[in-house]
Amino acid sequence: MPKAISRSKTKKAVRKRFKITACGKVLRGQSSRRHLLSAKNAKRKRHLGKMARVDKTDEARVKANLPFG
Repeated sequence: MPKAISRSKTKKAVRKRFKITACGKVLRGQSSRRHLLSAKNAKRKRHLGKMARVDKTDEARVKANLPFG
């Protein structure tokens, strides 16, 4: 039998936390939206609900764990 070619698998934990856009940018969810919300104003909570870009120094690490985009 021929030897199987190894392939890189998607890390499921990374897939749940990050999203890659069509342009190749990596997005992440923001923290501080789980508890102690009464102390935060509505504008702050609203902005925390939106996705934020991953820093360029971490992008390669995230993309390595998401080989299929």
